Amino acid sequence: MASELFRQVRLLDPVSETDRVVDVWIEAGGVRAIREAAPTGIAERLNPSDSDCDVTVTDGAGLVLGPGLVDLYSHSGEPGYESRETLASLHQAARAGGFVRVLLLPDTAPAIATPADVDWIGQHAPAGLPRLQPWGALTRDAKGDQMTELGELANTGIAGFADGRPIRHWGLLRRSLEYAQALNRPIALWCCDETLRGNGVMRDGPDAIRFGLPGAPAIAETAPLAALLECVAQIGTPVHLMRVSTARSVELIAQAKASGLPITASTTWHHLLLNTQAVGSYDPNLRLEPPLGTPADQAALIEAVRDGVLEAIAIDHSPYTYEEKTVPFAEAPPGAIGLELALPLLWQQLVEPGHLSALTLWRALSTNPLRCLAEEPAAITPDTPANLTLFDPRPLWKVTGQSLQSRAANTPWLGEEIQGRVVQVIGSR
Repeated sequence: MASELFRQVRLLDPVSETDRVVDVWIEAGGVRAIREAAPTGIAERLNPSDSDCDVTVTDGAGLVLGPGLVDLYSHSGEPGYESRETLASLHQAARAGGFVRVLLLPDTAPAIATPADVDWIGQHAPAGLPRLQPWGALTRDAKGDQMTELGELANTGIAGFADGRPIRHWGLLRRSLEYAQALNRPIALWCCDETLRGNGVMRDGPDAIRFGLPGAPAIAETAPLAALLECVAQIGTPVHLMRVSTARSVELIAQAKASGLPITASTTWHHLLLNTQAVGSYDPNLRLEPPLGTPADQAALIEAVRDGVLEAIAIDHSPYTYEEKTVPFAEAPPGAIGLELALPLLWQQLVEPGHLSALTLWRALSTNPLRCLAEEPAAITPDTPANLTLFDPRPLWKVTGQSLQSRAANTPWLGEEIQGRVVQVIGSR
């Protein structure tokens, strides 16, 4: 029986609110024991002469061990766009980034809109961690025109219902919320009014004028958000709010939560690290949806994660080919990859300077996404299954097409040296 002992590792457990240095013994896919780190810790309790106990001892000094990361929404190229990303390459990238579960948006070709589509993903997704789980399309082909057979989809292995595209028909949305109320499945919605957004490719404001790019006003997000919150207040169906990107949205969500509305919310990792000032490089990999916010938006989002107004940080991994992204900024398809980059960059830019505590960041990337799915995470305790991520915040590495596991390399950090890397994902599917 294989065992692994991590000596003097920093254990982050958001459920029990602990951040401490301990010895952790992992055996047979579960946590066997946790003890305060000491020269004579758990190792004394292991009997190396026991033929059933093959112990690997790892010096965990400087390493961080916490619950496995969970991504609420990302994109797979397969099926339909395998030149961008396959399920196999997505699986490898997610594992390299420390994820034990990744939820896939249904905007594939065909869209994940029937039980057969869900079965196809289950049959073709690689075994082992991370688990790749699809969202079922809320509307046919995820186009927002006609409701899918929600009842049939609810009986499959989907995480819940989401299109990953803007709300278009409010009457259809209202009926969907009413119908889905009895299905006990999460619903994730992105608030964006495409008519208000127009041809905007970055957040409206002084930077858009200075860079000569069409601006998308913040009300393209906040107006449909306010309308959706009214729907939730009337109907009562729990909703997860995706891709929150403005300071005003944070205010609306905080007010709605204070009034007791059943909502959770997330922002994406790019919006915590970057703002409109970065767009001056005209890097097409900074063409994102929603567009990067102003510095005030960015500060409000960081504060909202710290205060729990935004429970989760999503990756929204969006792979594109080199040819698709090597075009002028305004013509580039929106999106960037991030599964392998999010944890090290968030750690270095938010935890190290003290903008977020290590426990807050880890919570937003691991246990809180589960709560957004109406799942209750478990504390890291002895005799529990081990789905854990081991992270080293110290090593430097250069982001290149060769160093990334993803098939795509559309990231603004391409060619740059960053610090921190996942060492290991521990556990079984």
